[in-house]
Amino acid sequence: MQTEEILEEDGISMKQLLEAGVHFGHQTRRWNPKMAKYIFNERNGIYILDLKKTVRMIHEACEFVRELSACGGKILFVGTKRQAQESVAEIASNISCFHVTHRWLGGMLTNYKTIRGRVNKLIELDRMREDGTLSHRTKKEQLNLMKIRERLHKYLSGIREMDRLPDALFVTDTRKERIAVEEANKLNIPVIAIVDTNCDPDPINYVIPANDDAIRAVRLITELIANAYVQGQKLRQERAEGADPEALEPIRPTPTPVIDLEEIEDMVDLPEVTEDV
Repeated sequence: MQTEEILEEDGISMKQLLEAGVHFGHQTRRWNPKMAKYIFNERNGIYILDLKKTVRMIHEACEFVRELSACGGKILFVGTKRQAQESVAEIASNISCFHVTHRWLGGMLTNYKTIRGRVNKLIELDRMREDGTLSHRTKKEQLNLMKIRERLHKYLSGIREMDRLPDALFVTDTRKERIAVEEANKLNIPVIAIVDTNCDPDPINYVIPANDDAIRAVRLITELIANAYVQGQKLRQERAEGADPEALEPIRPTPTPVIDLEEIEDMVDLPEVTEDV
């Protein structure tokens, strides 16, 4: 398939990519040699990415996401860098996808059972606030519980509805989200990622060579992944007509290995929940 055909199929143009600054890499002194095959040339000390290759890699990533979504798979969007936080939270929320836009808590995947316990605490605190149970506590207890709730909400609200491990991760910066990528690799969860010229593409299943610092570039690529996810959902609905219900069961991940409880405090930087709620 020619580049022009891919652009048309994915609903983007070379002009959009150029205007968003997708092609700008890092300074030549800050690079990873493994990214050499994705680089077009060097200009004024800055590496310029080969957008034709980027277009093809975006297409491959979108095809994977589309089929994953069509099979009932779920994606976790990860973007904790300042340039990505707002876009990732907004776009992922709009398509009802899980997202992490503040600090990635160690063990979010590899110690999911414990993280889920924290999410359940958040849900319980929200319930107490809504049904009036919280008002039966002393002012001091209410204040303490609401502080705990605010901190839990900051870090975990984006995965509140994630009742199992995701089937794939979309990452906006592989250096910033190194721990997230490592955890996904350990559990054989596919990783789709924006990979800049200073990053290592080896741990990534679906590499998207692009500028991971420009807000517009990150937003554009995140939108393309989100659009592919929505297309997959529509495809799933079409396949559902007259299909065997068992054939539409969501993909189930490998059971999560649980880490020794003694290690939890070192892995999860959240306030100690000592209240007997």
